[in-house]
Amino acid sequence: MDIGTITLLMGAAIVLLMMLGVHLVFVTGSVAVVTVLLTFGPNALPLIASRIYSTVDNYALVSVPMFVMMAGILERAGVARDLYDAMHVWSGKLRGGVALQTMIAAVIMAAMTGIVGGEIMLLGMVALPQMFRLNYDRKLAIGTICAGGALGTMIPPSLVLIIFGLTASVSIGDLFLASIGPGLLLAALYLAYIWVRCWLNPELGPVSNEGQNLSLAEKIALLRGLVLPVGVAALVLGSIYGGVASVSEAAAVGVAGAMICAAVRNALTVELMVAVLRQTMRICGTILWLTFGASALIGVYGLIGGTKFVAGLMAGLPLSPLGIIMVMMLIVFVLGTVMDWIGICLLTMPIFVPLVNELGFDPVWFGVLFCLNVQIAYLSPPFGPAAFFLKSVAPPDVTLQEIFAAMMPFIALQIVALGVLLFWPPLALWLVG
Repeated sequence: MDIGTITLLMGAAIVLLMMLGVHLVFVTGSVAVVTVLLTFGPNALPLIASRIYSTVDNYALVSVPMFVMMAGILERAGVARDLYDAMHVWSGKLRGGVALQTMIAAVIMAAMTGIVGGEIMLLGMVALPQMFRLNYDRKLAIGTICAGGALGTMIPPSLVLIIFGLTASVSIGDLFLASIGPGLLLAALYLAYIWVRCWLNPELGPVSNEGQNLSLAEKIALLRGLVLPVGVAALVLGSIYGGVASVSEAAAVGVAGAMICAAVRNALTVELMVAVLRQTMRICGTILWLTFGASALIGVYGLIGGTKFVAGLMAGLPLSPLGIIMVMMLIVFVLGTVMDWIGICLLTMPIFVPLVNELGFDPVWFGVLFCLNVQIAYLSPPFGPAAFFLKSVAPPDVTLQEIFAAMMPFIALQIVALGVLLFWPPLALWLVG
């Protein structure tokens, strides 16, 4: 049987099993095992175990549970809530001020945590009722929270960048540096959109007078509780960028710093640590099992010549090198509407990244492109995890249809940012250089 036929059969099996509701872990793992048995026989099964071991035997993988744990501690210690309260007071009488400060708070929270789900849910619980109470436009309020909360996938320390770096064997420190420019561009586009819409139609974002009776000293006092957590984020990223610590070492420092912050706030309790550890185990367990299945599938597919087949197929397209990159981004976008980003990264990047290198593009730049694409997937129907995260904490009258409709303008802004980065790579690479 030729490699093209095997590719079609494997793809059909994956789609069929996913339509039947089988978890992606078991989809990829079972397809890998069946392919090995039919192609090489039972004596080749140890190759799967060898492939999985070589994938997870990576010291940098330690950073994943460390960053997840750091985010959990800062979130449960109430740091993010205090950040929002302080920003709310400082937003002043600016039109759409609460929405603007919510977006700025989301950027800062993304730099402190890098976890999307918790950030969207927290903003949904704290900021959404506030904007509804102040008669903000419902779609503007909902879209602001979903888009702002999803910035955690783009702004370091982002788990998306870490998993991409591990999968594609690309420097995670370089990926962190390269994502700063595009991440800030995306945030700036969001802020500009909110401000322009509220400036053209003040009824979309009424002025809030709350907190305006506070003195300057009282407003500054609200920011004191944020010094330590923001300092922790700066220390973690600064130690990586400055070459003082590896990503894994910096992540461990971040956990220690987060625990100190919680202790200073009298929030470091046994209950908090147990809850954080459970959350960390749950998230990392999912990531590891997805890694096992995807690693086995890609390893088997590469062994039968599939990686070279796909690379040759794409290289043979009557397109320019940039056109091939655009095809890759389209594939990632389509997969993102029905599949989790971890599965997409683990399944596609081992095939795409070698071709990116052959085409002469920087894999760091491509990694940031992928990360921006994940941003779009987080908001896009029908999968759109951001919508389901917000729905879980939003008032009952907020429907999924309303949430998806509210996110459409922000999805358009994400596509604009993706286009800018696609045609102007220095946006990501100038800091790395």
